[in-house]
Amino acid sequence: MIAIIDYGMGNLRSVHKAFAAVGHEAVVTREPDTLNKASHLVLPGVGAFGDCMANLDHYGLLEPIRKGIASGKPFLGICLGLQVLFTESVEFGVHKGLDIVPGTVRRFPFTHGSDRNTSSESSTLKVPHMGWNELTLERVAPPLRNVPAGAHVYFVHSYYVEPSDPSVIATTTDYGHSFVSSIRRENIFACQFHPEKSQTVGLQIVKNFAEWRSL
Repeated sequence: MIAIIDYGMGNLRSVHKAFAAVGHEAVVTREPDTLNKASHLVLPGVGAFGDCMANLDHYGLLEPIRKGIASGKPFLGICLGLQVLFTESVEFGVHKGLDIVPGTVRRFPFTHGSDRNTSSESSTLKVPHMGWNELTLERVAPPLRNVPAGAHVYFVHSYYVEPSDPSVIATTTDYGHSFVSSIRRENIFACQFHPEKSQTVGLQIVKNFAEWRSL
């Protein structure tokens, strides 16, 4: 059973439909017992880092997530679901994350406001980074099987992850500078982009994840 974690934030319906589209049943749940019984865990997310962590704590989901990852279950984090795996985020102050992957979540250093980076390279770039952008494949990850180099996927985000250990980096993407667009560590695959919104490439990633076996 694939469990999509419902903590009151995220594109739950779109993610659920993506799994259905590739022939894999998934359930949307916030029941810790259901997460414990699931074979795969999916943490989608849209919104603020601090609110996400507060909601996960409120619904008693922090321990089932940690336990599931530690047990070797395949885990997919999407957008904010990637970011909360990290040690901390600087979004609206400093907030502690799950600290499963050491590192920090940082804001893009440019915007359309007064703090815009005025260099020629980034003067036209805005936050959030929104739309289609290219993946550079950095290391092998089962969910990226049959995803071609240079594939385009869909992003909507203002913050990006900065892992302490570069060996976890699965893909990078350029937006003013190269940033980490997905990570893979053991049974964890997590991406800054939205596979459920990334058409054929995204559905390939969803299918690959659903067919990824526990460690």
